Amino acid sequence: MLITYLLLAVCFLAYSNGANDNFKGVASLYGSRTCGYRTALSWGTAATFVGGIAAVFVAEGLLKKFSGKGLVPNELTASPQFLLAVGYGAGATVLLATLLGFPISTTHALTGALVGAGLVATHGTGVQFSALGKSFVLPLLLSPLLALVTGAVIYLAFRLARLRAGVTKEMCVCAGVEERVIALPQPNGLFAAQSLTTVTLTAAEEQTCRQRYAGRALGIGAGKLLDGLHFLSAGAVSFARGLNDTPKIAALLLVAPAFDVRGALVAVAIAMGIGAFLSARKVAQTMSSKITDMNPGQGFAANLSTALLVTTASYHGLPVSTTHVSVGSLLGMGIVTRQAKWGPVTKVLLSWVITLPCGALFAALMYWIVRTTA
Repeated sequence: MLITYLLLAVCFLAYSNGANDNFKGVASLYGSRTCGYRTALSWGTAATFVGGIAAVFVAEGLLKKFSGKGLVPNELTASPQFLLAVGYGAGATVLLATLLGFPISTTHALTGALVGAGLVATHGTGVQFSALGKSFVLPLLLSPLLALVTGAVIYLAFRLARLRAGVTKEMCVCAGVEERVIALPQPNGLFAAQSLTTVTLTAAEEQTCRQRYAGRALGIGAGKLLDGLHFLSAGAVSFARGLNDTPKIAALLLVAPAFDVRGALVAVAIAMGIGAFLSARKVAQTMSSKITDMNPGQGFAANLSTALLVTTASYHGLPVSTTHVSVGSLLGMGIVTRQAKWGPVTKVLLSWVITLPCGALFAALMYWIVRTTA
């Protein structure tokens, strides 16, 4: 029965992760109006699932790190009660942030849950904080800063290449009708309201209508080529996220003899997809429109930066946060284009600070409940 509860806890965490994270790779597609919400979500979820399955071949380092070994005593990492508390503690943290519309780090939530449950289980003496700083905190702090710089540099490089290739931006003219109510004088000296319809003509940038690119590159229309590359880059980010996040969650199931690595990864990948399709809307709005405005070219540059950093981290077994890298890349591009929205960004950064202690608190409480009722 305890193994069943552990499976439910891990699936709950994977569901919450999918709801909070699956849209992050494709947020630029939706935010730049390259495609609609459902198309972006479907593409991101499919690529994430493929990345999760591929994790069995290249992500052994993360499987070991997020089993908790080296951070808490080895006997705890083989305890279903401990891992049950970690799964529910991290899942509750991520789901709460999702309901509030904050894109947070599942890595941070898991790290906090491991620490919180470990402190309760060992009466505050068994957590190796030196390992926490070296293996977890340092990569998590450096990744958003590195992503910010990388996102800005890649965007500037692509902008320079676009200008040298003679690809220019197409602006739009929006034509429509506008109905106004005006007061007309009457013979009796009074005024009567009358509706008047006028034609309006407005020149606008991407805030009003979608910005396109004129010219050709590699013999293909610049707009169509960019859309194709944009979709591929979004898929690459989602693939990298699945590659990086799935092992962190699946590691909690490896203590159960009924689950091997492949079975755990498939279960986690499926639960992620369900969470994305049912609960991703609020985080999608934050990631696609509340961090920075963007056009397709800017979104492509941010995606390329995110995919490059997260894939490299997964290969080397570094537990970076896809959320931090993705937001950092978007913000770096937004700073360069002077379109960053600092009010919402500040709230997102605050949610990152709260994530780790929140995960620790939830997991500590869950472990205390499990231990006292066992």
